[in-house]
Amino acid sequence: MNTDKPHDALFAHPQPVVDFAFNAAVADVFPDMVRRSIPGYETIISQLGVLARRYVRPQTRVYDLGCSLGAATLAMASQVREPGVRWVGVDSSAAMVDRCAQRFARHLAPDSFVLECADLGRLTLEPASMMVLNFTLQFIPLPERQVLLNRIYAALLPGGALVLSEKTCFADAGQQALINELYLEFKRANGYSELEISQKRSALEKVMIPETLETHRTRLQQAGFSTVVCWFQSFSFMSLLALKA
Repeated sequence: MNTDKPHDALFAHPQPVVDFAFNAAVADVFPDMVRRSIPGYETIISQLGVLARRYVRPQTRVYDLGCSLGAATLAMASQVREPGVRWVGVDSSAAMVDRCAQRFARHLAPDSFVLECADLGRLTLEPASMMVLNFTLQFIPLPERQVLLNRIYAALLPGGALVLSEKTCFADAGQQALINELYLEFKRANGYSELEISQKRSALEKVMIPETLETHRTRLQQAGFSTVVCWFQSFSFMSLLALKA
């Protein structure tokens, strides 16, 4: 086994149900967890570099909000050649930020990035050309989501871009049931047992609240974004590109 990517076995044994948290144990296995839990995750990460080539501008900030271990930032930085870009990673988990700092130190110039351990609801956003919310909004309380998107829109420079990736749900019960079954097969195909699937689902039930694609689209439009397009979908996992005129 590659020791740089420990295997996710956090829910492999029976345990009391507690709310999912991005603690040190999750941080240790996070790359394996997201690869096996989010269909298309690696594609989304790699294509963020392509989007960044288009929207990141010289001498501007780029925010990775809910950065976890910094995969989105590193993908974007690998493709952007504009001078003076300031990469800003933010996460509320100290364990994630600590490990992210080690990765950034290996791959980014010391004066090109800053990391903050902070609640996004209390974070001061400076002007930026691009921001990423990669499977982050779904963990924020529902009443706070529109407020955060409004603040992101206000901080983006004209022509700026927001990438919002989320697990969504479907308004049609039949479609939702079909997608649920397909997603279960995806997790089984990636080696998760029925016990692991069940226990993780219970841990996430009150913590991660998915919404429909139309809810996300409407919220982004209400924030002021002139263009909202779904550029990626795999089962119920989608990524939206929202542009500020």
